[in-house]
Amino acid sequence: MGGNAVRKCLRALRRAWQTRFGSHARRAGLDRGMTTSEYAVGTIAACAFAAVLYKVVTSGAVVSALQALIKDALDAKF
Repeated sequence: MGGNAVRKCLRALRRAWQTRFGSHARRAGLDRGMTTSEYAVGTIAACAFAAVLYKVVTSGAVVSALQALIKDALDAKF
């Protein structure tokens, strides 16, 4: 992704954030922040994502690829 594309994405994200949580939202009376149930769902989702990521990183294919990469790096001749 080029630098211009990243800047465009960041600008779009900033506009979306300001629309939802900025001065427009305050004037419209929208809620800011999360309720306790939203925190619970967010925490469960984060834990599920962490579990999936852990399984992927500790899978045989990834572990062997990392070991091969480290072995090649340590055996490099300068």
